[in-house]
Amino acid sequence: MSFISLNASDFVVSADSITSTLWTGGKPILNNFFTSSQTSSFDTYLDVFQTSSVRSDAEVQFSIAYGEVEGSGSAPYNTLVTGSSPSKVTYGQFRTLVNGDENTNFSFGTGNTDSKDIYVLNVNRARYKEKLFPGTFNLVLSGSDGTATTRLQLTDNSKDVTTLTFTDAGRVFDIVSGSNGSATSAIPVSSSALGGYTPSGSYGKYLPDVGLIMLNPRALALSGSEGGLGLVVNGDLTNNALVSNHSALFESIQLAQTFSLNSEETITSDYMFVRIGNSDFNYSTNPSMISGSGEFVYSSLINNPQTFITTIGLYNEANELLSVAKLSKPLVKDFTKEALVRVKLDF
Repeated sequence: MSFISLNASDFVVSADSITSTLWTGGKPILNNFFTSSQTSSFDTYLDVFQTSSVRSDAEVQFSIAYGEVEGSGSAPYNTLVTGSSPSKVTYGQFRTLVNGDENTNFSFGTGNTDSKDIYVLNVNRARYKEKLFPGTFNLVLSGSDGTATTRLQLTDNSKDVTTLTFTDAGRVFDIVSGSNGSATSAIPVSSSALGGYTPSGSYGKYLPDVGLIMLNPRALALSGSEGGLGLVVNGDLTNNALVSNHSALFESIQLAQTFSLNSEETITSDYMFVRIGNSDFNYSTNPSMISGSGEFVYSSLINNPQTFITTIGLYNEANELLSVAKLSKPLVKDFTKEALVRVKLDF
């Protein structure tokens, strides 16, 4: 068996970003939202489906969680332990994941630099490939501030920033009013909430590398004239308010019927260029081509040898076969022909 040694110039590494729709069925926009009727007062999150949860094709699209630093908004697991509630556990869990410690509260910018509570939309891991795609997040919320129904379209500000910001959970972008990664001032001009932000900071944080969308309850609780929804968060420590806090945000999403988001995956490819000269691989290595006396079975192969290349094997320096590349069709080879075969390995 003969070999061709590959040189350093025969190897090229390339990385390509592949994007795809995120929701079940390849839908770019999720318009229907359902929850399970089986909820508990101590549920730390609320699963959201694309169809009725009793149907066989129902799949979790994302989950809604509410967290409060002192445990408000939910009844305690144990009345003898102060603050031992689902909301406190949720806040602590995401604080450690994103901020990297147990003492630094979330900051949503001017007006809310020490946020006591959070809403979290956790995209189901089965829905996306490697990460969420910045600039494709569009979530419309509907609510009422007591006087008029309001609608709010949220997006990340990935197209407005020039310098990336990182947390322990990877990249982070502000969530602002706008669309397709850019903030707008589409909220009342009379308010101070221009440029996509509110007097209580941004509407939240978008963390694409871990599939998290964190919303700022204080911004959503503002009146419609200030760029909010009038969304009321129940902070009672004595009742089972956690489920109602989940439901308040869910109903706001369900009423608006618009949630679009794509996923992103980086595919790294190794290209190897196998160059076959005119004098290489013109004779078959099949032993049946040689007679018992050591002569070619077919005399035409003596002066005009010809082979058909169908497979390329990649070996290491110890002549151990590492991988095999199959050609889509046989490649005719003789002394009058040279070939260049590009082998691609994706990982």
